[in-house]
Amino acid sequence: MADPVLVLTAIAGAAYVFWFAFYRFIVHSPLDNLPSPPSSLFLGNLPDIIHRESHIWWRHVSNTCGPATKITAFCGIKMLYTFDPKAMYSILVKDTELYPKKTAAYELSDRLLGYGGLPAPLLKIDRAQHRRQRKWLNPVFSVAQLRDVSHVFYGVAYKLEEAIRHRVGSQSQDLDVNGWMARATLEMLGQAGLGYSFDKFTEDSTDSYGEALKSFFPIVNHVPLLNLFVMTLANHVPKWLMRRVLRLAVPFPHVLHLLKISETMQKRSTEIIQQKKTALFQGDKALMHQVGEGKDIMSVLLKSNMDAPTDAERLPDEELLAQMSTFILAGMDTTSNALSRILHLLALHPDVQAKLRHELVEARDVVGNGRDVPYDDLVKLPYLDAVCRETLRLHPPLNLIGRRAAKDTIVPLSAPVRGKDGTLVSEIMLPRDTFVLLGLQACNTNKKLWGDDAYEWKPERWLQPLPPTLEEARIPGVYSNLMSFSGGVRSCIGFKFSQLEMSKSSQL
Repeated sequence: MADPVLVLTAIAGAAYVFWFAFYRFIVHSPLDNLPSPPSSLFLGNLPDIIHRESHIWWRHVSNTCGPATKITAFCGIKMLYTFDPKAMYSILVKDTELYPKKTAAYELSDRLLGYGGLPAPLLKIDRAQHRRQRKWLNPVFSVAQLRDVSHVFYGVAYKLEEAIRHRVGSQSQDLDVNGWMARATLEMLGQAGLGYSFDKFTEDSTDSYGEALKSFFPIVNHVPLLNLFVMTLANHVPKWLMRRVLRLAVPFPHVLHLLKISETMQKRSTEIIQQKKTALFQGDKALMHQVGEGKDIMSVLLKSNMDAPTDAERLPDEELLAQMSTFILAGMDTTSNALSRILHLLALHPDVQAKLRHELVEARDVVGNGRDVPYDDLVKLPYLDAVCRETLRLHPPLNLIGRRAAKDTIVPLSAPVRGKDGTLVSEIMLPRDTFVLLGLQACNTNKKLWGDDAYEWKPERWLQPLPPTLEEARIPGVYSNLMSFSGGVRSCIGFKFSQLEMSKSSQL
């Protein structure tokens, strides 16, 4: 016999969704006058958004609808999609407090797992807490810190090279390059970030924490509808009701796997932090015997935390756990994909590959004795830098990021768009709780800013002055007129770390 509580919950959930959908369809929104792609009555544009080749659809939307577009989600929910520079500056920099950072991963974790899953500070913190965390984290992502751990990247890259040579042997064969890049990236993050080794690069080496981290995003990608359902309804459906409905999905294997991954991450993260604390109490000699020799980011952060003059200035263990998960999850998938892209593009452009190899060989010859190129010299190599920048321009770690309006507000546009009624729209009234999608890749490939060759991979563009239109647009990104690492106070704090990973690995 069915559980009456679950039956009533399902009925209540269905009734609420029906009422919510009906209400959304009949109520006019200021976004209704914006250009919009065709959408279905109930699912809206979700089939296109979650499609495997969704980037093609987003490019089509950007080209046909322009820099300010209405996107329809589940049950008629209206969202704003924009890659207008002025709008992005307003949302990410000028009025950032009006747009709290919320993600599907946070909403799914919070409503399905509560705070027993991914720690709350991982994906959602208030402004004061964010400032406090940035105060602690900025020094550990400084140039000086990166210089201290740069040797780790060479070590991992050489192990990767040796493992691939052993695997291939004397005969050529196909390799899963993205899989190898994922292993290398995770090991770099583990050693330089946590002082922890995930992978010995042998066939039989396994690590429960590493396996959980590597499978997190692939499993999340297997439940795209659940992700988007939670993300779009999060601010409209009571949390208790959402959690009840989501727990009905627990019998599904992917949801069970997410539960197991979350538990493994929580358990192993706690163990690693305790091991680090023990070594810190034992002194520098104990740290020298650990992976990273006490110079890894987590060791430095823990030491600074222990030296804080008052308890109020320290980060609690819960936040340290959250930062550990954030650091690994945010860096692993994105950086490994970028490395795979670079290798693929170099294979497609042998002329670029030859120029890059020549620059790297010359740099090594200058150092002499077969030694590695030091950090300060590596970051000054112009062609290597151009290859990395151009790859990140065309293929940013994330194509889109999301924000939600905390209250009714107005989004300005750098150039007016023509509404469906024929009028020119120079600013958009954004109702409270409206979800905003910022097109990072669309901004990076905007032909009005970058020129007619914006969709082409041309590292040489970075060796000459950039178009004046780009300089005048005042792109709010933290990295080279690009939105690849977002912008404003909530931009990617580890983008220099990611750059260093790419530069070191590209040398092989």
